[in-house]
Amino acid sequence: MADTTFDWRSFLARWSEEWADAAGSEDLSEADEEARRERWLGFAPASQERIAALEERLVHRLPPSYRAFLEVSDGWRHAGGFVWLLGGTEQARWHEDAIGMAEVYREDLDENPAEEQVLLAGMWERALQVDAESDITYVLLDPGDVREDGEWAVYYYRGWAGESPDRYASFREFMEAMYQSFHSLTAHRLGPEFANATTRALDASVEEARLEALRGRYDRAETALAQAMAYGRPRATALRDQIRRLLGHTYMVYFHGIAADPGYAQEVLPALAAEDLRMGRGVGSSAPHLRVAPDAVRKAGEDTLRQVADGTFRYSAPGPFGRAVAEAREQARWGETDAAWRTLRAAFPDWRPVGPDHIVPLGLLGDPLLAPLFTPERGRELLATARADETGDLPQPTADLDPAGLAWLADDDPGNALSAYRFVLVEGVPPTELPARIGVDETTTLHHPMTLWEAPRRLRAGQQEVPDWGDRALTAVGRAGPQWSFAFEPRPNRFHEQRFVSPAGAASRGTRALVVWSDPPRSHNHYPGLFHVSMAEDGQEQYAFTVHGTTIRRSGTAPAALAPDRLFPRTEPLSGRLGERRVLEALTAEFGVRLPRFALTQGRLHTFTTCSWTRPPGPGETYAVIRMGPLSP
Repeated sequence: MADTTFDWRSFLARWSEEWADAAGSEDLSEADEEARRERWLGFAPASQERIAALEERLVHRLPPSYRAFLEVSDGWRHAGGFVWLLGGTEQARWHEDAIGMAEVYREDLDENPAEEQVLLAGMWERALQVDAESDITYVLLDPGDVREDGEWAVYYYRGWAGESPDRYASFREFMEAMYQSFHSLTAHRLGPEFANATTRALDASVEEARLEALRGRYDRAETALAQAMAYGRPRATALRDQIRRLLGHTYMVYFHGIAADPGYAQEVLPALAAEDLRMGRGVGSSAPHLRVAPDAVRKAGEDTLRQVADGTFRYSAPGPFGRAVAEAREQARWGETDAAWRTLRAAFPDWRPVGPDHIVPLGLLGDPLLAPLFTPERGRELLATARADETGDLPQPTADLDPAGLAWLADDDPGNALSAYRFVLVEGVPPTELPARIGVDETTTLHHPMTLWEAPRRLRAGQQEVPDWGDRALTAVGRAGPQWSFAFEPRPNRFHEQRFVSPAGAASRGTRALVVWSDPPRSHNHYPGLFHVSMAEDGQEQYAFTVHGTTIRRSGTAPAALAPDRLFPRTEPLSGRLGERRVLEALTAEFGVRLPRFALTQGRLHTFTTCSWTRPPGPGETYAVIRMGPLSP
């Protein structure tokens, strides 16, 4: 059956003519010089008799696309960059595992191998080899891996690469890939001098893809850009990488061609540096992108990389979008990440690129406060939003990420690092005033925003001796609703009930303050668990209760909604955290408060060191002192 869906003659003629034009005056072999003069990389067509003789020798009917190829050219020169001669009817032969790979791949099979793995392991012994001259590269057609239309899979193996072979569903797909490889290698070698009808059509598709991306039709744009990338067209990789990065892909995303460009470096380098830091590579791995940049760009880029590394980088943009970025950062630094995203989302249509190869606000991905907002779903929402004066349909808004209220703190997830926590809520006071109320002393100030996992290291830095009653906390601060601020610490020290001093009194001067401490049960050491609530107003404690196992100790009179006997039935263990959840739900209803899960677990918040939550030991009480050496850098 001939491959009637593909015009091999036109395809091979175009390839030959483009190769001949690109060959120029290079030193060519006699055969290549003849091919350049004739503008034909192939040979005479194989006769039906020669094809029939090959099939008789192989005792197999050839796959349709390989057969149709032979009917146009009995072999091919320069099939990609590493096969110098592709065999025809005379050179095709059974491979018979000539390089001893079958056993290697069989050894890699586990007890339940995938079908593709089994096919590949057996391919080496049954494949038809059609490469005749190459750079240790093999072109193998597998009669054991056949489509319904009779096409054999093609495996392209570069012996020097140390990788598994590339698989193509048919010989036609293989040849199309090799044509793309020719284009890519030649474009890299000759640059803009390599121009023909194919390159011009592809470059036009890249420009249309850029416009489609700005219209919010990023899926169409990515498909067109991926095709152009396969041909090595400039601009395609940088544009497609921007789409991929917003979708959450980071592997081999380097924004080729624009990272060191003066017009784009301040947008691209922050995103690259942030990914280096996330992967633990250090920002030095981004520096190679600057080596070919002008001196001024390199210096500015190095400054940007340092700012990203120390968490001080601030993304900025002109116009309405830039003003929205500043507003969103102010919201995010106090934990209002959903509100920050809504602010950015409303302003996306007003965003403007810095140049013709820029389609998304990449610099946001290096901003320590705003980068955490970009989940893949939100990145998709941005990509689907028309911007830069283009028009398109508005995407469906992504849902908020933070749950309402406080009850999420009782989610009993073994991997939840917030399962043990304590916090202070203060009414009618902005977060900036909390250090003056419950800070370690009058000099206490807010640190620049950091993650909740960096905070303990900062608290320990510089401490040489820590008594066990020195229960200072490095707390994250933010807004806990329209009228409240919070100071939150995960995984606090053990609760000392006899020496506990609630910070609610100091925090409540002229207002109200609430303290909650949860230390859930731990089965491995038979710890029964603890939960504490205390409320103070204008410096005086109004009520408090502490649940320890099945024991409840209380002072003052809590409102009915917070009555501990109702919330913690004696027959109900703390291990289920049902009582804790009921308290958190009641506090939410009573005071209209909330805590931002996303900001606490994935974002960055200001922190400060509180006064100790435990009083010094009294006469006759003992305590321990922990001495710590300097921290490693």
